[in-house]
Amino acid sequence: MNEHLNTTDQPSTAKHRRADRKLGRTMIGLGAVVGLGLAAWAGTANAATSSGTATAKATPTCSAAALKATYGQQLAGGMNHAGIVIRLRNLSGKTCALRGYPGLGLENSAHKKLTTHTTWGNTWYAHNPGKKTLTLKDGESAEAVVAWTHANTGTSGAVHAAYLEITPPASTQHKTLALPQWVDHGDLSVTALAKHITVTP
Repeated sequence: MNEHLNTTDQPSTAKHRRADRKLGRTMIGLGAVVGLGLAAWAGTANAATSSGTATAKATPTCSAAALKATYGQQLAGGMNHAGIVIRLRNLSGKTCALRGYPGLGLENSAHKKLTTHTTWGNTWYAHNPGKKTLTLKDGESAEAVVAWTHANTGTSGAVHAAYLEITPPASTQHKTLALPQWVDHGDLSVTALAKHITVTP
């Protein structure tokens, strides 16, 4: 009886084994396909990331050493307002980028820092163009408009400046230009840098 049961079970077991092997091969094949798909996706993602990184690194930020600071148009008007256009020119010999607002600081005749408060945005003479990434080729410039008020020489709270410090965005070094002006409370306002800003003199 036992021998008969063993004999009849053998074909069934063999079939199950063949089915298991076939299923195993199928699962291995599917695993390989999925693996290839994941590898392709990872390769595409890595390529996109590498491409993005390369693009981001393609244009370095303009350093203070790469820039020359100069004044453009001098601005005046009623109600004791005064201002000036500042320009940062790329003289690095390579393309670089700037984004945002220049840092400002006042100095006295001995180059000692004076109390300075800087406000970013619109000024008396120009609307703020907003922060934009500016790509400057060698020789190209970006500009911003600086404004302040000066009631009278020696007015209480007025700062007697002799120089203006201009720090390019993302830089820890500054450029210095002469600015013999009385500035009420040391308050300056400045626009973001742009290729060109339309001013109202």
